This record gives sequence, structure tokens and C-alpha cells, in this order.
Amino acid sequence: MPLTNRIFAEFIGTALLLACVVGSGIMGVSLSQGNDGVALLANAGATAAILYVLIAVLGPVSGAHFNPAVTLAARVHGDLESRDTLAYIGAQVSGAIAGVMLAHAMFDLPLFQPGTHERAGVSQWISEGVASFGLLLTIRLGARLRPKAVPLLVAAYVFAAYWFTASTSFANPAVTLARALTQTFAGIRPQDVGGFVVAQLLGAGFACFVTGLLVPALTDSERIDRQLTSDRRA
Repeated sequence: MPLTNRIFAEFIGTALLLACVVGSGIMGVSLSQGNDGVALLANAGATAAILYVLIAVLGPVSGAHFNPAVTLAARVHGDLESRDTLAYIGAQVSGAIAGVMLAHAMFDLPLFQPGTHERAGVSQWISEGVASFGLLLTIRLGARLRPKAVPLLVAAYVFAAYWFTASTSFANPAVTLARALTQTFAGIRPQDVGGFVVAQLLGAGFACFVTGLLVPALTDSERIDRQLTSDRRA
């Protein structure tokens, strides 16, 4: 697939993901009458649903990363060239920011509003490390062992991680940066972004290491044999 097509897919996918994350947070708060649990349930459910759709339809185009941590992991494992990696990350960051602005526009809110939601401290950083570790482990192991199930696996993991992590599982540097531009339910203070991103990258890196221990990289012949076996079963 040409790089331009892949970059456009990453931009559109990340933009729609953030529009959903922020927009569903706004809608959840608006309709839940102050019940944060209901608002979080709506936010988590909508995010999981859009992730399933986006990965299923855009995965064949770009791999449906929508996340610099996922892209960097792909580069480490030799799945992407350095030029492509930089282009992917640029598309993801710009798409994430565009998605936040789109959500604001849809709900008639100021387009630019630095976040005010405090998300700092050791518990938050541990949560982001765990969230990112689990997400990358799901993606890398899923891609190797259950490639056709990846959209559902990622959607299910993200829904669960919204609830079992104290940070509500950002697990994505581009998402974190963009969510520092909203004061809505999904927001984060700009000064808290750095700690989140460091924790996310550490968690993602550890997931890559663990993936290599659990399932060593396949040779080309092994990959072809596994794909043929999967096709026969389908």
C-alpha cells in the first residue's frame, strides 16, 4: 500500500478515535446527571466500539496503529522503515488534535481549551504503564497468534482497561497530547502529559520484550505456513 494511503488512514483513524473519546465523554456527562460511573461506562463502551470498527476497516490499509507506541514497536521489530515511522507518528498526532477540535465543534464548545483535569502521581503513572503494557501485549501477541481477532481483542482490552486502571487507560502518547487540549471529561492537564507519555513508552517497551520471550519472531517460512493454515481453517 502506498505510504500516502497509509498516512491518510492513520490520520483519519486517529481523528475519529479522538472525536469518539472526547465526544462520548461530553455526551456521557451530559446525560448521566452527575453519575461519573455511567459517564465512564458510556465513554468506555463508545471507545471500544469505534476501535473495533476502525481497526477492522483501516487495518488492511495502514495496520491501524493510531498510536505512536504501537508504531515505535513496529519499527523496533522491523515492520516499518524509519521514514514511515516518522510519517505515521506525525499523522497520528495531527489526527488526534484534529479529532479533539472536531468533538468540540460538534458540541459547540471552544475549539482550544487547555486541559484542567489533574492526572498526576505514582498511581497514575503505574496505571499508564500497565495499560500500555497490556495494550501492546494484546496487539503483538494477537498479531502473531490470532490475527483475525485483533480488532475484537483490542476493543475488549481497552474497554476493560478503562475500568481497572486508575488513569482510565490513555495508553497512547498521541491521545494523551491531544486530550491536554480539552477541559471536558476526557481531558488532562498539559503539565501531566510528560509523566503519562514516559510511563506509556516504558510499558510498551516491556510488552515488546515479554512478547519476544513468549512467542519468538516467526521466520518467513513459518509465517507463510501459519497463514496458509489459518486460511484453510477459515
